[in-house]
Amino acid sequence: MEVNKHPQQSHIRRVLKTRHLSMIALGGSIGTGLFVASGSAISTAGPGGALVAYIGIGLMVFFLMTSLGEMATYLPVTGSFATYSKRFVDPAFGFAMGWNYWFNWAITLAVDISTVALVMKFWLPNIPSWIFSLIALAIIFCINAFSVLSFGETEYWLALIKVITVIVFLVVGMLTILGIMGGHAVGLENFFYKKAPFVGGIPTILSVFVVAGFSFQGTELIGITAGESKTPEKSIPKAIKQVFWRILLFYILAIFVIACLIPYTSSNLLGSSANDITISPFTLVFRRAGLASAASIMNAVILTSVLSAANSGMYASTRMLYSLARSGDAPRIFGLLNIRGIPFPALLGTTTVGLFTFLASVYGTRIYAFLVSASGLTGFIAWLGIAISHYRFRRAFKKQGKSLDELRYRAKLFPLGPLLSLVLCILVIIGQDLKAFANWDWQAIGVSYMSVPLFLILYLYYKFRHHTKLIPLESIDLKQTDIKKNK
Repeated sequence: MEVNKHPQQSHIRRVLKTRHLSMIALGGSIGTGLFVASGSAISTAGPGGALVAYIGIGLMVFFLMTSLGEMATYLPVTGSFATYSKRFVDPAFGFAMGWNYWFNWAITLAVDISTVALVMKFWLPNIPSWIFSLIALAIIFCINAFSVLSFGETEYWLALIKVITVIVFLVVGMLTILGIMGGHAVGLENFFYKKAPFVGGIPTILSVFVVAGFSFQGTELIGITAGESKTPEKSIPKAIKQVFWRILLFYILAIFVIACLIPYTSSNLLGSSANDITISPFTLVFRRAGLASAASIMNAVILTSVLSAANSGMYASTRMLYSLARSGDAPRIFGLLNIRGIPFPALLGTTTVGLFTFLASVYGTRIYAFLVSASGLTGFIAWLGIAISHYRFRRAFKKQGKSLDELRYRAKLFPLGPLLSLVLCILVIIGQDLKAFANWDWQAIGVSYMSVPLFLILYLYYKFRHHTKLIPLESIDLKQTDIKKNK
């Protein structure tokens, strides 16, 4: 392991370009949530309910990204929102936010490499699944170990495959709706079928908010990449504008196409599952249009999606662990870089956790299920942290007499953006499993909401050990010293 301990050379390399950042954020949100879970969202709340939920979460994500963009262009650091939480809110909040996010992606890495095996079973059912998972983990490790540019290029091309798939799907879907492909014109008859477009009222829409929220998880990666962006002041605002409209249009149009071609009462939509790609809404629409090899094509696309998610997870968790070590919140060895500017010890540590978690899925399913449940809401907690950090950042900026002209990028509609994001994040977290509360199923409540007490334990541990307090607005550190260190 070539680790460079010389302090003057211990810096990350700013090599990621705008196209990398755009595709990283885009690829982080277009995956199995769109290709598979969108079907269950439509079957639950109907076409209209699904659209309302995805538009609502899409707007929240936009405000979150603009909030993150404002902070990331002003202070582009590796570790992003954990660093912002520590500097703009409370060191204990930053500590909990960082470890919460690292834990989330380290566990997600194990989930993704396990999913690779499920996807490969479609073609090679007789080969032991653990072989595919280990091969996937080795590939992801090598991509991240080589250079940050290799990570960026890999994400760019994997995301591009997904984008092309969605565009082809939308074109084929629209032609099928009009009757140009797949027989007679369908029009909007399925969209308004029986009780559609809205089914079950507000409670079902709220339940789909949770599904939509999980679908958009990963867009915050743009904040993690800011520390290694070549020109963050230009790349991040441009990426935020591009990604938001692409994501929103892709999701809205995709749900519209699915809802027009497949009735919300279809048992195939109700059974949408990552374990059975043959009933993915995308596969069903392609087949209806007369594409016989649709299942195999979509399986290949979902394989790229899962590999992309694993690649992003490895990168995000590695950088977060590195950031925690640099701020003194993790063992110092994880803060070391090799001669290529890669936090290699942090990469090894994250890979080891991912490997052991995967092995737990093979030999101890209860442990694995516990870890997956424990990481369930951590992404939403991270979004909550972004909203709170930005609200206090902007208030501190004003309190300390600074001009908004000093900001390289300014978030839209402050303070509406972070406050709306805060409320919606809390609603999504509470709405994770309302049925468990309705039935007072304590076991289900414990499993569904495990992330919340884990976050609180981290927060209270640091607070009582170091006796930290909420940082007064006039005392918040707004100096940009971190930028100079990383250049």
